[in-house]
Amino acid sequence: MTKKLLFAFAVAGLAIASAKSYSVDLFQTAYLGNTELAPGHYSVDVTDQKAVIRNGKVHGEAPVKMESAETKYNTTAVRYTNGDGKMHIQEIHIGGSKTKLVFTE
Repeated sequence: MTKKLLFAFAVAGLAIASAKSYSVDLFQTAYLGNTELAPGHYSVDVTDQKAVIRNGKVHGEAPVKMESAETKYNTTAVRYTNGDGKMHIQEIHIGGSKTKLVFTE
């Protein structure tokens, strides 16, 4: 019983350790999936191939792919698409790193 409990905590710890967390500021209303996000400061948690973006009670989820750029990004930047009259988050470039979050939905 004790071994099973320890194993469960170890697996949970690995899952948490594999999650990456970033912060981003949105300066305009944008959509992530079907969720409308107002301008403000958000945290982005990436686990496996899913990103969760939150600002208090508001949160959105979307499939994401982490990619690496050739050079580091100077600042965090958000890239949008505008296909239906609404701004949809397409990519987030993480400042101070080579990490790029590409949203696949």
